[in-house]
Amino acid sequence: MTASPGAGVAPLLSVEGIHAGYGPSQVLHGMSLRVGPGEFVTLLGRNGMGKSTTVKCILGLLPARAGVIRFDGRDITRSASHQIARAGIGLVPEGRQIFPNLSVEENLIATARPPRRAQAQSRPWTLERIHALFPRLQERRGNPGTRLSGGEQQMLAIGRALMTNPRLLILDEATEGLAPLVRRDIWQALRQLKDSGLAILCIDKNLGSMLPLADRHYIVEKGRVAWEGSSQDYLAVQDELRHRLSI
Repeated sequence: MTASPGAGVAPLLSVEGIHAGYGPSQVLHGMSLRVGPGEFVTLLGRNGMGKSTTVKCILGLLPARAGVIRFDGRDITRSASHQIARAGIGLVPEGRQIFPNLSVEENLIATARPPRRAQAQSRPWTLERIHALFPRLQERRGNPGTRLSGGEQQMLAIGRALMTNPRLLILDEATEGLAPLVRRDIWQALRQLKDSGLAILCIDKNLGSMLPLADRHYIVEKGRVAWEGSSQDYLAVQDELRHRLSI
């Protein structure tokens, strides 16, 4: 494993030794990761290894049985999901989960929140800014969610999360099931978000698109981190990792 860059900078998100599961089934066995301010960090690994379970614990959707989760230095391990969202974590969930009976514009404003005082100097997310990032959403602003393509729904899910003015954006399966051209548009948008200074934690199988973007990668195997490193570190040992961890 390699050390995280900017070791002297306090992480925005810190997950330390998390154990969690569903009923008698233990899924996470000491899961740990960090995301620094403005970092793009990925969670990689085969299905069923604990990536989405880690996200659920971070967001308060699944209680951790042991370990500590801190956001901006504050312990959020036992916080309710709505408190964690208000603290500044936005989620783009697997399956998108947009509101089907609301229009595109209604979806965007349904859970919108103004920036927190700590973000007073930053540029807030508004409908106009979302439309600049995803022009298709402006073109379809009156359409119900059920009338959108899969790619448009994913853009809407990202836009909805951004309208909460998060300090950390988490994407669970960022481009799963999308056409190549749509995936390209999503990755371009994520590049803009990273360049704006937004911290991002991303789960996706499209490693080729994430390597140029990511500051660090965590490979998850059986509920714990099996490898951590930069994109350069990964490229140096990718054949060994693919063989050993089947990613």
